[in-house]
Amino acid sequence: MILLGGIPSERPVAMLTDALDELGAPYRLFDQRRCAGCAFAFEIGTDGVSGTLELHGEIFDIAAFAAIYFRLMDDRILPELENEPEGSPARRHSRALHDALYRWIEVADARVVNRSDPQGSNSSKPYQAQLIASHGLSVPETLITTDPAEVLAFRRLHGSIIYKSMSGVRSIVRQLNEADVPRLGTIGWCPVQFQALVPGNDVRVHVIGDVVHATEILSDVTDYRYARQQGGTTELRAIELPRDLAARCIALTAGLGLVFAGIDLRIGPDGEATCFEVNPSPAFSYYQANTDQPIATTLARYLAGCNTTASLVTTPTNA
Repeated sequence: MILLGGIPSERPVAMLTDALDELGAPYRLFDQRRCAGCAFAFEIGTDGVSGTLELHGEIFDIAAFAAIYFRLMDDRILPELENEPEGSPARRHSRALHDALYRWIEVADARVVNRSDPQGSNSSKPYQAQLIASHGLSVPETLITTDPAEVLAFRRLHGSIIYKSMSGVRSIVRQLNEADVPRLGTIGWCPVQFQALVPGNDVRVHVIGDVVHATEILSDVTDYRYARQQGGTTELRAIELPRDLAARCIALTAGLGLVFAGIDLRIGPDGEATCFEVNPSPAFSYYQANTDQPIATTLARYLAGCNTTASLVTTPTNA
């Protein structure tokens, strides 16, 4: 049995359930929006981890779950809790339930995608960049500062630079231009991350176990995720990575303690790859929908315990 957790209508979760249905793999879904009807308790004893999970009217021995995939939103902002005051019984129940589930997946004897602790590196981009570099991938030249003069010197050194968030909170990546210079004084209130602009095309690599799905993104804006809002264009296409680069992506994912990762690369004109970050809970649905790569199927097969190691690199389905 496979345990999923998240919002059923969210596209990555919906694609995964469709893939599991097609595979015929049994699963149950912890619907966060119905957490009021769930309960969970576990303990760690001399015989290992034991406990029970009450899930929307069904009760399971947690030993029944051979695999777990959680893509959970912050339970504090669930719509069902919007009108609940802080410290209400409903909020306390939701928080205690989620806390217990997160603690359990750290020690569960199952295929877990992904355990909680390894996901923490994404909360600090500078820290994660050091981990990425230690696994043999190049990272951009980076400056973190509160000093506008240092930013201008960094730009003179590299010609073109971008700025973005240092935390795990998504931000729009923007190129620093002349209109931004008068605003640099505001960085005195909080350190900001600046990086040398790396030429080339973006590539999102989804690694699941030993399988790689790579998507090249051709866009005329700095941050392709916001091309539509900025009046730009974006084209996605499935590609096959060079075998050595695919192997490095697999090794990086495993080295970070992850099973499933979304790795953001930029491949330069010289073929060299620069890695920006590793997302431990990637929203793969955007890439699958635009390239027909079977990312959800690969994830479903991993969770179901099927062989996913026959090929290091998947062949693009639209090649």
